Amino acid sequence: MAVLGRQAILEAMDAGTITITPFDPERVGPASVDLTLDSTIRVFRKVHEVIAVRDSTDYREYTDKIEIAAGQHILIMPGETILGITRERLRLGPGLCGWLEGRSRFARLGLMVHISAPFMGPGIDSQQVLEMSNFGPAPLAVSPGLPICQFVFQRLEGSERYAGRFAGQTDQTF
Repeated sequence: MAVLGRQAILEAMDAGTITITPFDPERVGPASVDLTLDSTIRVFRKVHEVIAVRDSTDYREYTDKIEIAAGQHILIMPGETILGITRERLRLGPGLCGWLEGRSRFARLGLMVHISAPFMGPGIDSQQVLEMSNFGPAPLAVSPGLPICQFVFQRLEGSERYAGRFAGQTDQTF
C-alpha cells in the first residue's frame, strides 16, 4: 500500500476516484489535502451521570448542536473536547482508503484533532467528524473555514467498501 502524492491525488480526482466537495486546489499538499472546519459544532452538556461506553451509545444524546456565525469562533477550554465536522464532503472510490490527521502547527498549541479512530475506509462518502480536544494551557479559538486537518490517501489491496454506522454522514445528520 502506498501513500498518494500531490500528482497522484490530482490524477485520482480527475479520474473520479476521489471527490472533494467543495474543492480548493490550493489545499493539496505534497502528500495530503487540508480540510476545513464547518460552522456546525457539537458541544458536550454538563453530565451528572456515568456514560456507558457501548456500541449502542450515541454521542448526540450528550451533546448540543450549535452553529458558529460567519466571522465568529468557538473557544475550546483546556481539557475540553468538542465535535466538529469538515466543510468538505469526501468520497473515496474503490481501491482507496486513508487517514484523517491533525496538523502539527495546531498540535503545538495543544489542539488535538481527530486523535482517535483516524482511519477512513474505502467507499466513504461523507463529511468527516472531528474529535477536537485542547491539551494546552490556554483557551483556543477556532473558526469555521480554518484548515484544521489533513487527509492522507492510501491505495488499498482489494475492493472492499465501508458501509458502517456513520456512512454518508453530513452536517445535517451529525
